[in-house]
Amino acid sequence: MARFQDPIPMPNAPLRELQAAGGAVQDRSMGDILAELRNLSAEQVERVLQHQRAQGVRFGEAAVALGLATQDDVLFALSRQFHYPYAPEEQRNVSAELVMLREPFSPRAEAFRALRSQLMMRAFADDAVPLRRAVAVISPDSGDGKSYCAANLAVALAQLGGARTLLVDGDMRTPRLHTLFGLDNRAGLSGILSGRSDSQVIQQVAGVGNLFVLPVGITPPNPLELVERPAFGLLLRELTVKFDHVIVDTPAAVRGADAAVIAARCGAALLVARRHSSRLAALQDLLASFSGSTTRVCGVVYNEH
Repeated sequence: MARFQDPIPMPNAPLRELQAAGGAVQDRSMGDILAELRNLSAEQVERVLQHQRAQGVRFGEAAVALGLATQDDVLFALSRQFHYPYAPEEQRNVSAELVMLREPFSPRAEAFRALRSQLMMRAFADDAVPLRRAVAVISPDSGDGKSYCAANLAVALAQLGGARTLLVDGDMRTPRLHTLFGLDNRAGLSGILSGRSDSQVIQQVAGVGNLFVLPVGITPPNPLELVERPAFGLLLRELTVKFDHVIVDTPAAVRGADAAVIAARCGAALLVARRHSSRLAALQDLLASFSGSTTRVCGVVYNEH
């Protein structure tokens, strides 16, 4: 099996700030961050302060009201204050489906944080089983929202701070993750498993220093055979050593046995069902396919998106 080089080292700005402050979190005001971000003059900052005092609002709200900052700027400033990964709009090249990056304080984002908490307790708590740090996201049919859930869950895990998270596109039939994140898809998982690609296939997501994506690369004619090879299991073992969390997107079960094989290699699976779409019989059949295996189904996500 071809091997890949170690991914880009994870920036650790929060740690550097802690060290610089002698162990205390470095406190920067909203005004300082926005002034630096928007290159505000002293006169403009004073205008914002006057409006803030007169209206009894926060500095960010005052800056937005005066047209000196955008709501996105305020979200970015909040992320810097609380060491929360968030990229300004002009630095993003991602899909609107990535609510954890585009709408980090929305109800949908909070739902993914709740899902993250459940997954941390059910799948990632057992350090004695390394492959439990890899979770396959599965569903019965196309359009259930596997890629949407896998991508946002991976962002949520990466936002824990200090946790290196890898999102693997294991759907070598209809890959989508490179499109969601705006990434190059010329090389990836298919190349590794076929021995044609050996370096720089894992890409870092802009604005989230510890989130990485392994795209599919060239869509192969034999996806099931590739994941059934021992090389895929060996690759996952290597990835779970290099990363704290590994999330693997999969093809719909209706397209073949890929998802079941990938889930077995990961050791854990998260089942996605779509509101007004998924049929109970299909969900039961998919769950039954793991009967007698060591794969742990961590739970079911009810997707209303």
